[in-house]
Amino acid sequence: MNNSFLNKFSNYFASYFTLSEYMVPQSDAEKEIRDGVSFRGTNIVILVIAILIASLGLNTNSTAVIIGAMLISPLMGPIIGLGLGVGIQDFDLLKRSLRNLAMAAGFSVIASTVYFLISPVSEGHSELLARTSPTIYDVLIGFFGGAAGIVAIGSRSKGNVIPGVAIATALMPPLCTAGYGLATMQLSYFLGAFYLFLINSIFIALSTFIGVKLMKYKPVAADNPERARRVRRLVYSIAVLTILPSIYLTYTMLRDNRFNMNASRFVAAECNIPGTHVLGFNAGINHGQRSLSITIIGRPLPEDSLQLALSSKLKFYGLSGTELNIIQGASAQSATDVAGMSDSSIRDVFELAQAQISARQTTIDSLRAIIAFRAIDDSVSLKIAPEIKVLFPQITDIAVSRAVFNPIGTSKLDTTHLALIAYSGRFGKRTELQRYLQARLNIKHINIVDVSDDITK
Repeated sequence: MNNSFLNKFSNYFASYFTLSEYMVPQSDAEKEIRDGVSFRGTNIVILVIAILIASLGLNTNSTAVIIGAMLISPLMGPIIGLGLGVGIQDFDLLKRSLRNLAMAAGFSVIASTVYFLISPVSEGHSELLARTSPTIYDVLIGFFGGAAGIVAIGSRSKGNVIPGVAIATALMPPLCTAGYGLATMQLSYFLGAFYLFLINSIFIALSTFIGVKLMKYKPVAADNPERARRVRRLVYSIAVLTILPSIYLTYTMLRDNRFNMNASRFVAAECNIPGTHVLGFNAGINHGQRSLSITIIGRPLPEDSLQLALSSKLKFYGLSGTELNIIQGASAQSATDVAGMSDSSIRDVFELAQAQISARQTTIDSLRAIIAFRAIDDSVSLKIAPEIKVLFPQITDIAVSRAVFNPIGTSKLDTTHLALIAYSGRFGKRTELQRYLQARLNIKHINIVDVSDDITK
């Protein structure tokens, strides 16, 4: 009974994925693909127009215009033709598709190069720069986009799949960006964008090839079976060689993203310092060296202490070995500059920093007083030395200082004064010396410590 139920359930579930009832004959699907491979007459004119529209969209950073250009472009035809040619072993179709794809890509790059040469705007925007760093995700987009395309072409109900594939795989923008790279003499743009175009083309063709095999399209009569095997091996090799750089670029992207996330957590958790405000931070990896620059405004802090305190906590956020730069600024900005600020929040922060100047000056004066007090303490021995020489001639060396004692097992601290003395011969006036120092230095108690043996050594 259980087996019967499982069989019914599996058959019912599998019925949702049965394609045979919804597919057109192979001859009809082939005819549609072969007609789309041709790139003459109106097709090539439409392609050039679509390239110019896409270039305008990239130039103006308009996503809507770029999507419109992708819908107009007929570039999908020869790419799907490549996959079909390999799948059914039609090498004439394969050669025609390769030739037409090369011509289409060439015309596209030339048209976009000419456009960007005469365009008055030469700045690269986000939509354009996004086409220069392909990753493994672009490989997957091309592969699954091609799979959707071949299934739609072989289906009776095509819907809006082909336009959707054209948008998702984004064949046009990389060619426009490649032209931009040539027009502006930026080779990295050209190589990155053209590599993205190759990724999309190769993996759309590969998924088309796999789809043709899964749909059991019959191959054309092959005069040379060995040639067919060589072509298939070449297709697999090209796919593997194409995917390898994208894997490395994906690793680099994920590494940079993880580093930026760790840096953001570090800044949010450790730079929340009272009286200050983090204006921003910049985290990056250059030639393997990681760096993090943090800009802070508000109450000025001792740079060395701040650097040491924050650097010691980098390891807890996965940032070990990162070069940390702390930038403290805007505390000396003039009132005129403040009036010119358009961002009210920045102006408020600046005014807060100005309000902290008096508090900062108080802290500086306090530190100066402590330093002066320690300097006086260090010079006591020098001041009383002439008197010691007369009253206690046996003493040859004397040092007076303060010490802080901590009784073991308690948290209580006790401050006391010490007089370290060295003398020659016999010295029997320790009590008199102690009373003299207490009166002379105006302190309640002082301990006498004999260091004669240490001085002699």
